[in-house]
Amino acid sequence: MPTFRPCLQAPKIRSMASSGAPIQDSMSASGLASEKLSLPVLQSKMKSDPEGYTSELVLIYNQFKSSLELFEQQAALNFTSLSGIATDPTVAKGLGDRALFLAHVTPFYPKQLVQFPKELAQFLKSAARSLPSGLRVHVTQALILLSNRKLVDIVGTLELFMELQSLGDRVLRQLAFSHVIHGIRRMNQKHKNDPKNRALQNILFSMLQREDEAIAKRALITLCDFHRRKIWFDDRTANAICMACFHVSSKIMIAALSFLLDFEKIENDDDTDDSDSEDDLEARQTQIAVNKESIYKAKHKGTTSSKKKKKAKLQRVIRSMKKQQRLSSENSNNSNYFSPLNHLKDAQGFAERLFSRLQTCNERFEVKMMMLKVISRTVGLHRLILLNFYPYLQKYIQPHQRDVTSLLAAAVQACHDMVPPDAVEPLFKQIVNQFVHDRSRTEAISVGLNVVREICLRMPLLMSEDLLQDLVLYRKSHEKAVSSAARSLVTLFREVCPSLLIKKDRGRPTHPKARPKAFGEVQVASNVPGVELLEQDDDGSGDDIDEDGGYSGLSDDDNENVPIEEGDSQYESGGSSDDDFVSDGDSGENDVQEDEEVSDSDNDNKAADQADDISEYECDEDEELEDSTSLLQSDDGTAKDNISKAQKRKFSDFDGQLNAASKSLRALKKLAGEKVGNAAKDTNDGILSNEDFQRIKELKTKEEAKLALAQHGFKIPSSDQLSTKRIDAAKLEANIRKKLTKDEKLALVRAGREERGKYQSRTSIKKKKTGGTSNQQKEHKKAMPLAARRSKIAKVRVEKKKKQQRSGKQFRGRKAWK
Repeated sequence: MPTFRPCLQAPKIRSMASSGAPIQDSMSASGLASEKLSLPVLQSKMKSDPEGYTSELVLIYNQFKSSLELFEQQAALNFTSLSGIATDPTVAKGLGDRALFLAHVTPFYPKQLVQFPKELAQFLKSAARSLPSGLRVHVTQALILLSNRKLVDIVGTLELFMELQSLGDRVLRQLAFSHVIHGIRRMNQKHKNDPKNRALQNILFSMLQREDEAIAKRALITLCDFHRRKIWFDDRTANAICMACFHVSSKIMIAALSFLLDFEKIENDDDTDDSDSEDDLEARQTQIAVNKESIYKAKHKGTTSSKKKKKAKLQRVIRSMKKQQRLSSENSNNSNYFSPLNHLKDAQGFAERLFSRLQTCNERFEVKMMMLKVISRTVGLHRLILLNFYPYLQKYIQPHQRDVTSLLAAAVQACHDMVPPDAVEPLFKQIVNQFVHDRSRTEAISVGLNVVREICLRMPLLMSEDLLQDLVLYRKSHEKAVSSAARSLVTLFREVCPSLLIKKDRGRPTHPKARPKAFGEVQVASNVPGVELLEQDDDGSGDDIDEDGGYSGLSDDDNENVPIEEGDSQYESGGSSDDDFVSDGDSGENDVQEDEEVSDSDNDNKAADQADDISEYECDEDEELEDSTSLLQSDDGTAKDNISKAQKRKFSDFDGQLNAASKSLRALKKLAGEKVGNAAKDTNDGILSNEDFQRIKELKTKEEAKLALAQHGFKIPSSDQLSTKRIDAAKLEANIRKKLTKDEKLALVRAGREERGKYQSRTSIKKKKTGGTSNQQKEHKKAMPLAARRSKIAKVRVEKKKKQQRSGKQFRGRKAWK
């Protein structure tokens, strides 16, 4: 059947191919001499001089249109085979080459090719499934090139590229997927374009809800990749990924569940982007480059210009190190912040819907295990109450159950302090009864004890005194895994509730009266957290020494031991009885007056100052004594019994301080400091400054360090930390030594022999020199002394003469065989 040829410039259509074949008819451009041109050469010339090649552009654009019409006519006549249209492959090849050519030169001819991107997209959308694979890839590359140059909006072509990924062509799928990922990432690189992002998300969300499995799967993979790269990690994307767990297709559900379960592992993997790898390489180089030597060289060695270069290089390295520290600190923070389960808007509804699907589905055991893990993570992360979940787990808790450690880890993950203990108690008892008994295997006992410890860490009210004492007895087991698990349980309850342990197992707990909170009990802070530490610090600061050599304040415990100078008489502290504290004040005043009269003339000024200060204290003391005597005389002595011992000690100690004040100027300063400190406390209005908050933070750090030292590094995490913590099933099997097979033992033996090397004797090892020359070889290479060298030369000369004499006298004769 004859092929259709367009009437316009028919001879030139077949001649201009992208394979580099020259054009058969010579083409003149802008009056220049005619020359044979190929499409790549013509493309470069048109880019350098767009105005001079306008006629050629119109010619090739018309050829593209005619080839497109010809291809559509052939497609309408159904000249197809299994691999696509096969009647005339030159038509498909010419169409793909001209499409790429026009895509390259479109930015230089915006007016002439204004309709070309729309025509290309419409052609690909209408005939993508019937196109040959090569032509389809060429047209897609041309459309991607136009999109990268911002001649085509990605919002209009996103649905087309997503449908191209579902055609079954592997090369085309990778090409379209990479274009979508990198295009949207490049769009959000400098700043977030929220309106365009929302439009793109709406397209992908609608495709994810379709019943077509191929398109929905590609949409889910794209959304997961955006979330993993932290391009779209908002609530809408996270909820869309989570809602994919309820898709009609089981494959989509499994893909969504696997992404939610493996999100932490995916996030810890290295990103596949080149920028991330460059950052890692730069970080590794900075760790090696920065040292004291390089800093010294940059500041002290070399010329001015070289120092400037070294300093600039050092600054670049320091900046990259700071960037690395910032990235590492961001990664070390709570990684669950980017987890899709954290952004659930209705976590309770999600868990209930997934649990109802788990109860009614007929999927295989592995899929049910994935659903169980996602439900348990959601319950633990959001601290949900799903009471039917624990009896459902109970029927799977058996030592012989497949993947029982994963089931136990899910059970631990679903426990938190907001769940009623009565709902979890049957599951807890079944774990103890099935795993921890004398006839059970060592592995089962250790796993059971570890699970009991993890559950009691979250819900300590489940443990009873009798059960705990029975479990503690396993610490005497000869198996390391069992004994270590039992000891860890003892360590936990020493901090949580020591009263459940017997006296010999309590050790020395930091809080002997500690008890777990009752169900529903909440500790509400009535003051600034840590303000009591600040008050204790202020009370205990009286022992600090001033710059003048005195004491800044006096605490209540130190009032009895006032320092006295040598040579002064000791004083007796006032009695603590009710009848003596009034008379002690009088005797104290008399002692002060006598001491003032006896003072020397050299210390008149000093004594006068002391007298002034003491008179102020005497006035205060008189007021206090009058108040106390009025209390004693009223109500027939009933108020006398209500005075606390602290008040009595205060008055008696104050008299002793007055006695000592007359003897020591340092003690007088001490009393004055205490008076000023009390006045400052009285005027405090309860408002904390920034310095106070900083001091509270430092005191908290010191308190935590003391607790860590006392607890030997063991610290009970808070409920929020436990909710975000992931339970690894492998940790429940810690310290368990599994029996090796014969092949595994032989492999270990052979591996040890390979590292050891071949056996050799010691003498052969000594002979093999791996370093430099030996001392004997160095002796041979030493320069000889001058005298020895001259004697050696003389000996050689004599030997030569003798040899010459001998050679001249001897005649060997002719050889017989010549």
